Amino acid sequence: MLPPSPRPARAPVVALLAAVLAGLVPGAVPGLAPVGVAHADGSARTVSGGRLDWGVKSSFQSYVTGPIAQGRWDLQGGAATIGGSRFRFHSAKGSYDAGSGAFEAGFSGGVHFTGHKKPDGSYELDLTLSHPTVRIAGASGTLYADMVSKAKGTGEVTRASQVPVAALDLKGVNMRGAGAAVSLANVPATLTADGAKAFAGYYAAGTALDPVALSADVLAPAGGAPASGAPSSGAPEPEKKDIPKGEFTGAAVDWGVRRTFREYVTGSIAQGSWKLTDGAQDGGALFRFPAGRGTYDEAARTLDATFTGTVRFTGTHLDLALSAVKVTAADGKGTLSADVTSGGGEPRRSVSLVTFDASGLKEKDGLAAVNEAPAELTAEGAEAFAGMYRKGETMDPVSLAVPLDAKAKLPPLPDLGKASAPAEGDPTAGQKADSGRKVATKSATDTSPDSSFPVLPVVAGAVGVVVVAAATVVALRRRRAAAG
Repeated sequence: MLPPSPRPARAPVVALLAAVLAGLVPGAVPGLAPVGVAHADGSARTVSGGRLDWGVKSSFQSYVTGPIAQGRWDLQGGAATIGGSRFRFHSAKGSYDAGSGAFEAGFSGGVHFTGHKKPDGSYELDLTLSHPTVRIAGASGTLYADMVSKAKGTGEVTRASQVPVAALDLKGVNMRGAGAAVSLANVPATLTADGAKAFAGYYAAGTALDPVALSADVLAPAGGAPASGAPSSGAPEPEKKDIPKGEFTGAAVDWGVRRTFREYVTGSIAQGSWKLTDGAQDGGALFRFPAGRGTYDEAARTLDATFTGTVRFTGTHLDLALSAVKVTAADGKGTLSADVTSGGGEPRRSVSLVTFDASGLKEKDGLAAVNEAPAELTAEGAEAFAGMYRKGETMDPVSLAVPLDAKAKLPPLPDLGKASAPAEGDPTAGQKADSGRKVATKSATDTSPDSSFPVLPVVAGAVGVVVVAAATVVALRRRRAAAG
């Protein structure tokens, strides 16, 4: 269910507050980014890895967490927030045809909106949007999603898979010829007729929604050379046959550092971003450091590996780069280290950042792997993050994949696995889900990386809106009384 339509009987101050609060978080200015350079071959390719950023409708977010609905939103399935007003859906999987520009990619994660709590604990407003998919052909596209919504009045719950929610306008964008990635920014989106039904009919078809942005990695054609600009995942397979037993190349380690740290970087405090170089890849919910080389002893379950790739976080009072990632494992315990560079100075070499559970490290079908291993910050890691986090705090889990023969294939980026998908209605499975309601109640003096929402300005702004609205209503009543 969505915010109720304005009613003549509604009190003037409530109607005025709803109208004003709906504009607290303005949408992005529409604009488009080109998708890349021309590519000679137009063969279909696999999309594996990437993210979709979409706020659904910013005024709807404000309504849900505002004084009328007094609700919240919760993240599901590994989804994250970006900049406080957009949701990031991860793990792009699909296909892309460089010749025609046809594109299709599905993403993981979801967001659950609730509001207007009833005495029995249920919610009058209850809407879940998950597993968005983008399909593009020519100058138009469509965003689909799984939807669960509750009808106004009756409370009847409707579930529908892959509803065509939004029409995407790609006029002027050349989708043909992208190389290693397809990238779109600020694509205008409007609600479709089917989307209006899925939103319980409270928004009319044609209503402007928040713009859509996505970035998807495109794999090289099977048996061919990598696409232009594609990061290498290691030595060519024929060379693996000549590698001595116990040694390997082409391994990968996936780590997102910490979700709330990424949100802090792109949020209203740091107002920053990150940049990947030297082959590092961005899966939306984590980073992949590829081209791992080292040794693995299957009997002893020990491993020593180094990886390529650099991720650099920059923002207000923030400049932190992690490179030359190294992973070791012994006696069921793993350690992830990296060269750490702060403020553009000289790097500190091989800083132990996190320890993780490596007890599950084992070989299967030529691939030794650990998936989503819990990780904790070390004392050196706490120092590397300038005391933002304490030793022993939970960081993002670590996934490791080591090919031990030429036939072994790395999992797609990122490979969150079935175990990380939360049970239906359980937003706290996997990583702890944040909500708009929870973030808004943080201390106004808290500027830690978990506090990416500008509480004091928004609270002060909301109070100002209430004061102005109340004053306006009082003035109107006095004028009417004087006129009468």
